[in-house]
Amino acid sequence: MPRISKITPYTLRFKFRAGTSRGTYTEHHVKFIEIVDENDPAHIGIGEYAPLPDLSPDTSSAMLFAMETAMWHYEKRSKNLSGLTGGIPINGLIWMGDYETMKMRIEEKLAAGFRCVKLKIGAINFDDEVSLLRQIRSRYPREIIELRVDANGAFLPGDDAMRKLDTLASLDLHSIEQPIRGGQWKEMAKLCKETPLPIALDEELIPGIGHDSCGSFETYTTDYKVSLLNEINPQYIILKPSLHGSISGCDEWISLAQQRNIGWWATSALESNVGLNAIAHWVAKYHPTMPQGLGTGQIYENNIEGYPIELRGDELHLLE
Repeated sequence: MPRISKITPYTLRFKFRAGTSRGTYTEHHVKFIEIVDENDPAHIGIGEYAPLPDLSPDTSSAMLFAMETAMWHYEKRSKNLSGLTGGIPINGLIWMGDYETMKMRIEEKLAAGFRCVKLKIGAINFDDEVSLLRQIRSRYPREIIELRVDANGAFLPGDDAMRKLDTLASLDLHSIEQPIRGGQWKEMAKLCKETPLPIALDEELIPGIGHDSCGSFETYTTDYKVSLLNEINPQYIILKPSLHGSISGCDEWISLAQQRNIGWWATSALESNVGLNAIAHWVAKYHPTMPQGLGTGQIYENNIEGYPIELRGDELHLLE
């Protein structure tokens, strides 16, 4: 029988100051959960517990993700959790920074061959962010480069959000993530109904942030998910297993979304390669063609080595 053998804290250090509209990350504190067969010490499974400050009002999803993926590793006896190999298309992520820094990061992603680029917006002047997007569009039409933006809830509900959505839609973007902060279901539903630009929900799906939630994982039920999707009816949802109910919870989100013709893609939530490997092998079982948000393994200077994933251009490859 497996049991938890040890819990190891670890501090991941960013290669740069990772800016979002909620603040800047320089470190990420995680824990690695190891389970072991009581009769065979060589038979282990390792999962990652990696809640995010300000985004995990209840950490049960992160703990469930750690335990589910540790058991997956334990049962497979391999870090190639799915048994699959090949590439998963991903977007290139442009973190917030000043105008010149963001411009440089965009050029680096385009030079690396990314065909889908996602910019975090909402921290610098909106007109400057639009100028950056216009520069890309002036060089690359949508057929060559797909552009996504993530506002992390930076817009104000009502006229402010709609005005900015109108401006962004003129740039032929793919979508915008979380234009207003989570928990405002009526306002978000109105935006999703009237928007000229597809909206993807992200923070909205986190327990404790959504409507009528007290922040307890036990309230994060199928009925809750159904109510959210039915009331808001977004164009897309974005799934982070560490935040949105682990692997099993995200499988349910996908099933419910597909029943309503709502699109989805998955992203990692700043996990190390331990968690990123598990998310990549989970996503691979859906054989995605839409770019996923799985490129964050490159942002740490002390990531965990030895996992069967490798970034090649704009694909995250699963290895033997």
